[in-house]
Amino acid sequence: MDLFDKHNRFNLANLVTYLNVALGIIAIYFIVQGNFFIAIIVAWIAGACDILDGKLARRYKLSSEFGIQLDSFADFLSFVVMPPFLLFYAMKPSITSVFAEITVGFVFIFYIISGLRRLIEFNLKVEEGEVAKYFEGVPTPLGAILLWVLYLLFSYEIFSSCAIISFLVFLIAWSMNSTLKIPHP
Repeated sequence: MDLFDKHNRFNLANLVTYLNVALGIIAIYFIVQGNFFIAIIVAWIAGACDILDGKLARRYKLSSEFGIQLDSFADFLSFVVMPPFLLFYAMKPSITSVFAEITVGFVFIFYIISGLRRLIEFNLKVEEGEVAKYFEGVPTPLGAILLWVLYLLFSYEIFSSCAIISFLVFLIAWSMNSTLKIPHP
């Protein structure tokens, strides 16, 4: 097995992306267990893997269509599915009615669908190894960071209203598929 062969599905960059996937699943496990602190640490390590896999792919010329698709699936799990799970489970004890829980649930489903659409649109626009100067719309890792910030604001009771948090999640979801120009790092 050659870790530096771009055609190898288990090359070095892809192995780091697989680790990102595993960490996203582990983070969701800790969320369901109610251990939000560990889940956040695991999620931040997944974020580091997302940065590292791209750097490895560019440095060692490992970029491939498979790697691009794999990275999007990892992003979907770690940055689109996991953060709303964290925020929803954190808010759940404060949700006072079935109607409110269903409403909040729909907002988070809208976030997940918006993130999925964002990743698909991004993949359709980008060519192998090409990095744009600007993202159009909020990238999913930035959306995840914004949801983590909302989690902190909610946890420290800076924003204790589930309605306000849900509205902000809705705005973040909308912004992922907007025409906002976000500089690429």
